[in-house]
Amino acid sequence: MKDYNLKIGAHVSMNSKNKYLLGAVEETIKYGANSFMIYTGAPQNTMRKPIEDMYVQEALELIKENNLTMENCIIHAPYIINLGNTIKPTTFNFGVDFLKKEIKRADAIGAPYIVLHPGASVGQPKEDALNQIIKGLNLVLSKDQKVKIALETMAGKGSEVCTNFADLKYVIDNIELKELVGVCWDTCHMHDASYDFENNLDSIIEEFENLLGLDKLFCMHINDSKNVLGAGKDRHENIGYGHVGFNSLIKIIYHPKLDGIIKILETPYISIDDKTSVPPYKEEIAMIKNKEFVDNFKDYKEVIKG
Repeated sequence: MKDYNLKIGAHVSMNSKNKYLLGAVEETIKYGANSFMIYTGAPQNTMRKPIEDMYVQEALELIKENNLTMENCIIHAPYIINLGNTIKPTTFNFGVDFLKKEIKRADAIGAPYIVLHPGASVGQPKEDALNQIIKGLNLVLSKDQKVKIALETMAGKGSEVCTNFADLKYVIDNIELKELVGVCWDTCHMHDASYDFENNLDSIIEEFENLLGLDKLFCMHINDSKNVLGAGKDRHENIGYGHVGFNSLIKIIYHPKLDGIIKILETPYISIDDKTSVPPYKEEIAMIKNKEFVDNFKDYKEVIKG
């Protein structure tokens, strides 16, 4: 695997306490990562700082000094966007307007991808939700933008749509500027939506390749799952502690057909005590990089806890 182009990183913080993008890059370096994912603000609201207040230039200088690149940075759109909503025009219009602003922020920062949860049907037929997502993306996308949208594979919690490749193909095939839209795999979501990585990894990759083409797989979220296959619940677990499993995740990360695709950890923080929890990303990334030397992968939680 000497020549494998591993792009591995984690979801890192970007807020006023850590000087926004500058702090996100510093955290990335601390983890030994070469990729990272950020929210441009809190995922639960629309409050956003002006780009000029986000320490972008300082971050770009630090990136250059450490032989990193903004081409490996992903922005995650906030959860409050639901382009699949057909029953509340205000919710749909809000999602369209806010996503347009996120695209401008991403282009200003220089991130190549925005990961977007496609949406939920909120009790209406799935086909209506898929068509509404198409409508929303057609309103959002512009020939002038540089950033591309990566629709995330969903677990099927509640009335989420796009839990399978066929739904994602339908959406992308019917978008006007389809060259600007692809997919982000989330391994926890896919496992919870019945994609069996342990037994069918090659078949899963082949299905995606045949339906959409691997050029449409823009990035990946690498997460274990607290739930059994097909649970439809979406609860992330630390690498090697869940039902996807360490070996399956390593096979995904290092699969030859997935070489060079940005892979981002979104695994849970580890509780030290009732008041303190810490990120596991430095240890998880080290473990992934040294997979052939890891026998007792669960020890890393004990190392973190001290």
